[in-house]
Amino acid sequence: MNLSYRIIHVFHRNLISYKRFVLPTLVVSLVEPLFYLITFGIGMGAYMGRLGGKPYLEFLVPGVLISGVMMTSSFECLYDTFLKMVHQKLYDSVIATPVSAEDAIAGEIAWGAFRGLVNGVLVLVMAAIMGVRPSSPSGAFFLLLLMALSGVLFGSLGMIVTSFAPTFDFFNYYTELFITPMLFFSGVFFPLDSFPGWMKAFARVLPLTHAVDLSRAVFSGERPPGMVLNLLYLILLSPAAFFVALRLMKRRLVK
Repeated sequence: MNLSYRIIHVFHRNLISYKRFVLPTLVVSLVEPLFYLITFGIGMGAYMGRLGGKPYLEFLVPGVLISGVMMTSSFECLYDTFLKMVHQKLYDSVIATPVSAEDAIAGEIAWGAFRGLVNGVLVLVMAAIMGVRPSSPSGAFFLLLLMALSGVLFGSLGMIVTSFAPTFDFFNYYTELFITPMLFFSGVFFPLDSFPGWMKAFARVLPLTHAVDLSRAVFSGERPPGMVLNLLYLILLSPAAFFVALRLMKRRLVK
């Protein structure tokens, strides 16, 4: 692997481009999680009652936050990367410089993770305004690390899909068959305890389930028995997905 400090240059290029559209991008990033928090958390929460002795909004916020990180980092490394690669031919110019293909890919994954982190922080601020906060300052710090790790993981998975994508339409398979099921089978909106056994087993395979469990533990201040396994799952899967993404995307960029 030919990784170097030049990853920073790729990230910086994206940051400069992002500054021109920061306000509309932030507004768009807020719409979907705000929709979930209001319609599900407040609207449906009035009929749901309390879950585990707590309002439904407190159950919902940790899952919506992490799912927002997943969506943002994934789409950055799907649609945005494909646009740069196929239509703008940006990487042809980038890898003609001292920036290697691995640097360019890693920089894009880092950018996707950063965008996911920004989205997560925005949701965190909205949730705080609505009265839902992490249990402690140290918990908030751990939550930021969790969002960054989740951003790298889902950005890398998105980059793997991009390495095979012939057209934009190809991404529909990934979003409809992987991203959308995770939203509904990872405990974001409903507790997994009420699911059938086979569904619980399926949920445990999905990376979002483990991230949501950790996020919920941070907000509640509790330490469930499986917390270490959740963290270990993400720590092992994230670098594995990252290096697979580097290898597959390099094969597509360097012909």
